[in-house]
Amino acid sequence: MGILAWVILGLIAGALAKAIYPGHQGGGFLATTGLGILGAVVGGYLGSMLLGTSGGASYAALSIPSIAFAVLGAVLILFIWGLLTQRA
Repeated sequence: MGILAWVILGLIAGALAKAIYPGHQGGGFLATTGLGILGAVVGGYLGSMLLGTSGGASYAALSIPSIAFAVLGAVLILFIWGLLTQRA
């Protein structure tokens, strides 16, 4: 059940991050899900480091705080990816 929760959380977070972040980001279903899963990892790590809370996907993976942290992490990843791939 844990892997399925990560995938569902990743899909939700990736879709929300792409909707929130301005501009056009390529990628389909797998890229969006991967972005969201990576965002959940980054957001959960930052949440635990900065706020002392566990916001990542764990027992209650589909709670509002875990989705919020995952979306924030995914938006951060989109921002960094945009900086790395921007043309000079």
